[in-house]
Amino acid sequence: MQDLFNEAEAETEAKPDAAAPLASRMRPRSLDEFVGQEHILAPGKLLRRAIEADRLPSVILSGPPGTGKTTLAQIIAAMTESKFERLSGVESNVAEMRRVVAAASNRRRTSGKKTILFVDEIHHFNKVQQDILLPDVESGNLRLIGATTYNPFFYVNSALVSRSQVFQLESLGVEDLGKLIDRALKDEERGLGQHRVKMDPDAKRHLAKLSDGDARKCLNALEIGVLTTPPNDKGIIHFTLRVAEESIQTKAVVYDRAGDAHYDTISAFIKSMRASDEKGAIYWLAKMLHAGEDCRFIARRLVIFASEDVGLADAEALPLAIATQQAVEFVGMPEARIPLAHATVYLCRAPKNREAYESLGAASEEIEAEKTRRVPENLKNKHFPVNPEH
Repeated sequence: MQDLFNEAEAETEAKPDAAAPLASRMRPRSLDEFVGQEHILAPGKLLRRAIEADRLPSVILSGPPGTGKTTLAQIIAAMTESKFERLSGVESNVAEMRRVVAAASNRRRTSGKKTILFVDEIHHFNKVQQDILLPDVESGNLRLIGATTYNPFFYVNSALVSRSQVFQLESLGVEDLGKLIDRALKDEERGLGQHRVKMDPDAKRHLAKLSDGDARKCLNALEIGVLTTPPNDKGIIHFTLRVAEESIQTKAVVYDRAGDAHYDTISAFIKSMRASDEKGAIYWLAKMLHAGEDCRFIARRLVIFASEDVGLADAEALPLAIATQQAVEFVGMPEARIPLAHATVYLCRAPKNREAYESLGAASEEIEAEKTRRVPENLKNKHFPVNPEH
């Protein structure tokens, strides 16, 4: 009986709520409405085939914010006629998890209906919480769909990962976000179609570009722009570039100083310098600085690069990198970006020689793999301390 009430509530919640944000109201209701992620959801792709055949195992959806992880889980539940249960990796406790698992078991036994358990930010679950789900995931009592912005192979229990199919969602492209904007402006039931909006092409492109692949941010900026712009004497809301700039304010750079974006970006920075790609290295430097990366961390990487990669090819590289590190400590941000750019360009243009670094690596491997050599007699210290008693 309780389950019937819950399902009635779910049907009520499925109707568009005028008070909900535009991004929530415009959630796609089917795979055909879903925008982006063609690499896993295009016709014939594995995930789409599994959903359509109702043969989907437990899955973990990994990707940046605003790429459709929650929406996709809801579509999967609807298409497979499953009960949709949602838990938060931040807020849910063990008691709540046990209640959901028990309800799924009872539902399966009494009605045969499947349960999809969606766990948002599953990387926040501790080992005990994740282990609670293992028996029921393994037995098929429920299908788990976990969502995370982190690399699940590092941040999610390996036992859960091994029982799940991992799919990576990508940031939406400018064209994808443009489609969402057009759809929201036309939809009279859930979107902004009841308003007469004339949107300039450069305004639409600005919103799409500065949303940085995040559909939620894009649609919410669109809504605030439309609702706060007065119509002209003909009742038309003119959504100009200026309105777009005011609506979105600052670009949302996808960057987490403790997560994958941190390591991926510094890796791109170093590899660009290694390839003498000056333009690329400066771009990645600018991204890190814009996202608030610790400038001292960048300076340390420059010092390492100067010795490891430039090495013997340019004796001035290491002193310059050390001087950059000292300058960064001395002046701080925002001026510290200037010596960082100076050193980056210098190291890009410098010749490269990894001979010293590679020689040390070879010697270290030899020490680990072979018997340690004794110091030859001719290299030993021949000076012995004089005994004052003699």
